[in-house]
Amino acid sequence: MKRSLMVIVLKRTLMVVVPVLVLGVGILGYFIMDSNRSEPEQNPPEVIVPVVQVMKVSTENRRLKVRAEGTVSPKTASQLTSEVSGRVIWVSSALATGGFFSIGEVLLKIDPREYELAVIRARSAVAQAKLKLASERQEAALAKQEWENLGEGTPTALVLRKPQIADAEASVAAAEAALKQAEYDLERTFVRASYDGRVRSEQVDVGQFVSRGNSLASLYSVDFAEVRLPIADAELAYLNLPLAYRGQTPSKPGPRVILQSEFGGKHHKWIGRIVRTEGEIDPQTRMVHAIVQVKDPYGRGGNENRPPLAVGMFVEAEIQGKWVKNIVALPRNILRGDQVMIIDEDSRLQFRKIEILRLEENEALVLSGLEKGELVCLSTIEIPVNGMEVRVIEVKTETTDSV
Repeated sequence: MKRSLMVIVLKRTLMVVVPVLVLGVGILGYFIMDSNRSEPEQNPPEVIVPVVQVMKVSTENRRLKVRAEGTVSPKTASQLTSEVSGRVIWVSSALATGGFFSIGEVLLKIDPREYELAVIRARSAVAQAKLKLASERQEAALAKQEWENLGEGTPTALVLRKPQIADAEASVAAAEAALKQAEYDLERTFVRASYDGRVRSEQVDVGQFVSRGNSLASLYSVDFAEVRLPIADAELAYLNLPLAYRGQTPSKPGPRVILQSEFGGKHHKWIGRIVRTEGEIDPQTRMVHAIVQVKDPYGRGGNENRPPLAVGMFVEAEIQGKWVKNIVALPRNILRGDQVMIIDEDSRLQFRKIEILRLEENEALVLSGLEKGELVCLSTIEIPVNGMEVRVIEVKTETTDSV
């Protein structure tokens, strides 16, 4: 009994003492560790300086260019018509769609027999009229002589047969005119080309009867080709167009134009000039239309492989405009509205407002706002800040005067 009591007392004592000892050991360990702890090393945050590419500003003289598109058309186009009636007895091989012909070349013949007979009859009428005139003049001479021998006073015009002579002279003139008309009609049985050209389409063949005024074929000239180019009002400031004034002919030739087109899988060029502008501004598009002429569009032009500048071909045009001096050409993609980023002498980023003359496909032409030798930032910075420090890599660019 006494032993059991002692065991119970011992257990209870241990239950109190052991936790106190563990707590004490823990507190002692904490103080030992805290006394041996060292302060962590403090490192300043690393600042990353962005690397940017730059180009040095340089000025140049450049000829501006205006681009447009158009379709080739002939300078002259007309309908070949018959000036006399008759049956077609011969057609030239050139009088076929796509055929070429020369000025004065006979394209078809109409049966001339009826007109040959008309010429013979007209010649006979002229001979008869002349015979009558000679007879009247002889009669007038006899009448004058008889009056001088037998008459008294002044003879009348009728006595001297002056009205009869006038009538006979008029008959001769009418007969000669009829002969010329018959000869002219006979000549027109040979239908000739009025210019060097090409056949767009034909509507006649051998054996067909044609009447005066019938359309025989559609033709166009091949001495020049024309392209009608629409030019926006804003682009006119860059061009020296030959404007038309009443009573005045342009003294200088128009701007040179390079026409380009794809044909047969290859790229080809032709050279032309603007010769005039149309008299009206398109009321819907507000465009001015300039006419480009290309000489000898169906000639090879010294290039064996170049195709003809055929009617209906779609072309892209590059019009040479005015010269501008001391212009700065920048990549268009670096613009931030009307600003660019430059790098100052301390390698810090600065925003600079510029005056843009013109935006081209890949370039911006700057008129003012940049000084020669300054560095323009070409790189894209996600969040640019005015005055931020950068590291510079210069991109070398070569610029020359454009022709």
